[in-house]
Amino acid sequence: MVQSLFAYLKAGTVLLLMALAFVVACNGWVIYSTQGFIFRQVDSLPAREVGLVLGTSKKVVGGKENLFFRHRMEAAATLYHQKKVRYLILSGDNSSQYYNEPSDMKAALLKRGVPEDAMTLDYAGHNTFASVLRAKRLFNQDSITIISQSFHGARALFISRHYQIPAIAFAAADVPVDYGYRTMLREYLARPKALMDIYLLNKDQALFEEELESEL
Repeated sequence: MVQSLFAYLKAGTVLLLMALAFVVACNGWVIYSTQGFIFRQVDSLPAREVGLVLGTSKKVVGGKENLFFRHRMEAAATLYHQKKVRYLILSGDNSSQYYNEPSDMKAALLKRGVPEDAMTLDYAGHNTFASVLRAKRLFNQDSITIISQSFHGARALFISRHYQIPAIAFAAADVPVDYGYRTMLREYLARPKALMDIYLLNKDQALFEEELESEL
């Protein structure tokens, strides 16, 4: 009995260590393969026609302002006013009449002086995969600047470059570690999922085209 229990514990420990190694390896792959395409200074960022702003909620639980949202809006407005992008695709979730990321982004950018005719709203950007691929498939953009925090931009870049979208990313300002640690933890797990979606679950371009078209 004791030997059997020890064997189960040993097997469980080995599986846990393998899972942790897989997560670490996936994160390292995504970060290493995209680090040369993420820009943190406006002056060094090449100008592109279109910026893709990845959505997030305007408020956090409790009704307080979401700093990730504010910093992304500030970054998008800066790139527009500095002529680093001419148009913005605002891609996010629109799951109900009470939750509308693209509309919230539009309102925030209007307050920051971005004209309405420079913005296109994508209401079906339910996840990073959809946002990136819809920018190419549905909005016919072959070259985009992804606008989000650097940790999120790395995953979006990995997806875009796998699907032959020569994107670059601009890193919006980060938030304090104690503020965004839950988001960072989710991102560490989202990267392995993205790799499994691409390489193990065979979510190829044809499948995504069908899924994206069905959302229209």
